[in-house]
Amino acid sequence: MNRQAQAAVMFLLGGALLHAATTDLYLRYVKSGLRPLVLAAGAVLIAAALATVWYERKRSVRHAGHPEPRVAWLLVLPVLALILIAPPALGSYSAVRTGTALQPPYGLDPLPSSDPVRLSVVDYASRAAYTHSLRGRTVRVTGFLALDAHGSPYLVRMALNCCAADAQPVKIGLTGQLPPVLRPDAWLEVTGVYASRVTRDPVNNGVIPYLRVTSARPVTAPADPYDETWNR
Repeated sequence: MNRQAQAAVMFLLGGALLHAATTDLYLRYVKSGLRPLVLAAGAVLIAAALATVWYERKRSVRHAGHPEPRVAWLLVLPVLALILIAPPALGSYSAVRTGTALQPPYGLDPLPSSDPVRLSVVDYASRAAYTHSLRGRTVRVTGFLALDAHGSPYLVRMALNCCAADAQPVKIGLTGQLPPVLRPDAWLEVTGVYASRVTRDPVNNGVIPYLRVTSARPVTAPADPYDETWNR
């Protein structure tokens, strides 16, 4: 690969990182707290690309070089694909093939006194599976739908420690007044009450608590599709 192609690839990749970090696109890959590092990485790559071009121009003045194979420029295509075709966030396909990541909580914040209580999927699942703090309370939870092999619906958020590569699902089983049409990956805001029913994830035998739905409405996917609750 010649130096000009290297510089082009670095410049485009740096530009892609800066574009992702200055919008919400980076949230499909890493957690929100890593934005400064993504910005810094993009800036370093662009600076390195410009330095490479400057060095090569000085070098070409001093030495007449042989032309490099133009096929090296094909390496730019994957970078362009990264810029133009951003992959979606992990969804129901990954959720039903991965066991729930729910674990006993180390500690939980006190619940507000008024209903409905807005909770994350991780927060509701932790309280419903391991405490009795939700008895008699109305809650509101947002997540995407996933259907298992038997068509049973779950409300899911993918929880991550660092980046999408380590994302794992946390699942809530749904019962009660469900929408007539259940479409995998559709985002729902669900209002309901604690259900004492608990089942086991067929993938890893993890605990899946249930929520009895009283109403549900479709919502747009949030800017940050992942749940970082257990990192806070």
